[in-house]
Amino acid sequence: MNNKIAIIGLGYVGLPLAVEFAKKYKVVGFDINQSRVDALNGGHDATLEVSDDNLKAVLKQGDVGLELSTNAESISDCNIYIVTVPTPVDINNRPILIPLIKSSETIGKLLKKGDIVIYESTVYPGVTEDVCVPVLEGESGLKFNVDFFCGYSPERINPGDKQHTVANILKVTSGSTPDIGQKVNNLYASIITAGTHLAPTIKVAEAAKVIENAQRDINIAFVNELAKIFNKLNIDTHAVLDAAGTKWNFLKFKPGLVGGHCIGVDPFYLAQKAQEVGYHPEIILAGRRVNDSMGEYVATEVLKLMVTNDITIRKAKVLMLGITFKENCPDIRNTKAIDVYHSLMDFKMDVDVYDPWADSKEVKEEYSIDIINDLSGKYDAIIHVVAHDKFLELNLSDMKSTKGIVYDVKGTLDTTQIDKRL
Repeated sequence: MNNKIAIIGLGYVGLPLAVEFAKKYKVVGFDINQSRVDALNGGHDATLEVSDDNLKAVLKQGDVGLELSTNAESISDCNIYIVTVPTPVDINNRPILIPLIKSSETIGKLLKKGDIVIYESTVYPGVTEDVCVPVLEGESGLKFNVDFFCGYSPERINPGDKQHTVANILKVTSGSTPDIGQKVNNLYASIITAGTHLAPTIKVAEAAKVIENAQRDINIAFVNELAKIFNKLNIDTHAVLDAAGTKWNFLKFKPGLVGGHCIGVDPFYLAQKAQEVGYHPEIILAGRRVNDSMGEYVATEVLKLMVTNDITIRKAKVLMLGITFKENCPDIRNTKAIDVYHSLMDFKMDVDVYDPWADSKEVKEEYSIDIINDLSGKYDAIIHVVAHDKFLELNLSDMKSTKGIVYDVKGTLDTTQIDKRL
């Protein structure tokens, strides 16, 4: 079968995948965001996950290559549909499946006999077959596992990581029948140099993905709790972790803010499904509570340090270094840096935010914050929130007021430049 692949959703997950497939197949990338598609057709990825050169190299017509469009008709002649849309949570941390359902409706209207629909979006076990398949059947009039088939291959994109890219991360695959599972596996194996792992069922693959980030969330919650304990004992948490890390099987997690579209979200998907079947997940939700409390905790620790240095809190000049959810990446989705900002503002401080990675327009639209470009002022408190490499070049001593303090959330700054770290 000559595969023509449609990638639905051209964000941090979809675009790198589309570019990789386009090196060997004819690929159509579909997204409802016209400005995003226009920018990509111009050869630039604002997420910086794909370089301009790599993007332009596949933007060509012929037997292989990438076409980008907001017109659903452009994917009507594809026989492989891969869905990479976001799966966020609402204000009450309940899963939002609307983008997944809307994508399934779009595909369902175009579905033909023999087509395969593969989902990559993070979900709880059962979503593909119990939520998406009925939509596909209803829109197409076709029968699942007779006329069309499905697969699930969870994304493992790590934003900002130029070492662990799509082709370099082992890929879990699955299919709705054993034969389709093998076809899905072979498809991904043709572009994934790190190899693939064929799971026995779609539900197993869905569960594998959602526990990856839940596990990481719980481990970080543990060291965040340790940081709170050791702070009360006046012990340097990072020094403790360095010492414990000398044992071969110690897991080297560090304390910090846990945001983003994966670790800070995925555990809620698993918790939701667990509660639906009558089980209350104690550890998963406890980890979420600990990690979600860290923004306010950091702000309170900064406040204590300022009071100790006899700094007037009201209208104090504070500089936050970083607003993105992680280092060396422009992604501001579900960033917990915003929790630090709001907590500082609650104390009536004058807070500046500096982040050379973040898009100022996007930050303004999403959080109503005007990020600064000039670091010529003096600050009563400087908080190292995100560990961008560029921040290591700053001389923080010259940026402090006479009594000013530096608090290092990430624990990556030279200890001679800081007053305290998380």
